[in-house]
Amino acid sequence: MSIRRLFQPSALHWAWRTAAMKSTLGRQQGALRWTHSGGRSYRAVIFDMGGVLVPSPGTVAAGQASSATARQSGKLTEFMAELAWDFATKEGFRVFKEMPAAKPQVRSYHAWAGSRPPQPTPTGVRRYSAAAGASPAQEAKGGLIISPEGLAPRVRKLYDRLLRFMEQNVYPLEPELQRHQASADRWTPSPLIEDLKEKAKAEGLWNLFLPLETDPEKKYGAGLTNVEYAHLCEVMGMSLYASEIFNCSAPDTGNMELLVRYGTEEQKARWLVPLLEGRIRSCFAMTEPQVASSDASNIEASIREEGGSYVINGRKWWISGILDPRCKLCVFMGKTDPQAPRHQQQSMVLVPMDTPGIHVIRPLSVYGLEDAPGGHGEVHFKDVRVPKENIILGPGRGFEIAQGRLGPGRIHHCMRLIGYSERALALMKTRVTSRTAFGKPLVEHGTILADIARSRVDIEQARLLVLKAAHLMDVAGNKAAALEIAMIKMVAPSMAYQVIDRAIQAFGAGGLSSDYPLAQFFAWARALRFADGPDEVHRLTVAKMEMKNPSRLQEPAAPRV
Repeated sequence: MSIRRLFQPSALHWAWRTAAMKSTLGRQQGALRWTHSGGRSYRAVIFDMGGVLVPSPGTVAAGQASSATARQSGKLTEFMAELAWDFATKEGFRVFKEMPAAKPQVRSYHAWAGSRPPQPTPTGVRRYSAAAGASPAQEAKGGLIISPEGLAPRVRKLYDRLLRFMEQNVYPLEPELQRHQASADRWTPSPLIEDLKEKAKAEGLWNLFLPLETDPEKKYGAGLTNVEYAHLCEVMGMSLYASEIFNCSAPDTGNMELLVRYGTEEQKARWLVPLLEGRIRSCFAMTEPQVASSDASNIEASIREEGGSYVINGRKWWISGILDPRCKLCVFMGKTDPQAPRHQQQSMVLVPMDTPGIHVIRPLSVYGLEDAPGGHGEVHFKDVRVPKENIILGPGRGFEIAQGRLGPGRIHHCMRLIGYSERALALMKTRVTSRTAFGKPLVEHGTILADIARSRVDIEQARLLVLKAAHLMDVAGNKAAALEIAMIKMVAPSMAYQVIDRAIQAFGAGGLSSDYPLAQFFAWARALRFADGPDEVHRLTVAKMEMKNPSRLQEPAAPRV
């Protein structure tokens, strides 16, 4: 807002003009300056139609004056300076809030960082450009899109359609969906969710997650790149219920991509098609209660070959989605050969949930949240027998499959966490402009403004790293993007955790309640520091890769003297 708009209608402007006309003034570089006999000098700076008067320690242009008129002008000037300061501090926020906005306050994050010809890189030094390791053909896929404004027209239409769908159909129903999740019927899928799924299908907002690299013929999904999906996934992350509505929720997304990448045609026909159509749900059984499962080689559950079948025994927990009555498939990871090399001991098999021997021991909660109807279960698999053709890719390939499955899934979680954070910050901004404490709106307190600034910076930094990782996955592959994936897994959950915590603090006790999504956002952000591997594992990965990469500046061991 300009100074002109702030002061033009005020009495301050006219009082200054009157005082100025009565004074003996000198002009110098657009400023009016004078002193009175008290020895204190003043500078009046006129901004077009408005004025601000402030004390000036500098030498005056008009010299000293001792007349009664000069003394009176000096007193009036001092009074006007104090009045201007009082107006700016006490009335400024009210004036700003009453000014109508010319257009919605939606900012662009810039539009496009285009591709550039690859620059020569010294041998052995890792490139840090947006397309590190990409071939010229891959570079031609385009630059790093850091704002929705830079999306291709087809994708931008999807993005805008998704925004409208969220505004019209998802946010208004959140209170009802939350009530269902806390009701006695919570373990039964909400009819509202099922209705919204049909609407999403009708609008073409369905199965958006499958990356173009996995599905180049667009046979199963929307044919989006990881970067393109990142922008849409962030929008879905603004509501706890949105991902399922668009058939883009974990663990189904990872299982569907697993089947697309590694499944046989028979496996795809039986399981992939109904998952893509949203007729069934699935789960992924990997973590075990008796071992540190962050090291997948610790897994003890057995997959033993017996005749024409595999017999499964073991105990798993934190199996997301297994309590959902629609869950018909479990992707199970266990050991087929404990004597094989460390990363060739594990295998994955497809287990129909109606197979005898699957016993749910108990549901698990996250900070008291049950996450119904899918939930998280502790499960005992006892002599569960499945046909040999249910194995995925072959014996000893489980670790390889897990890495392929978790790559995109990891970044999907990070994309959604950006959405969590944006929603939390939006709620915080609304709250602090509508509440008063200690005689003034919360938004006028410096600590609140500092928290808002920190949250915006944290979100922007994390978003850029997420988008860089997604871009590298697109142009160079998941393996080449391993460092960026590990880094964003370190950054995004902790960033969201802090941003949401600041929002809760601004809300006060209301932020802890179920009246707002903040408490659930907070719980899941904290849980995601484990879900795809603990922070410590990702830090270890980053550090090891950093030590393998030669530094751009080769520092000598001895000090430079």
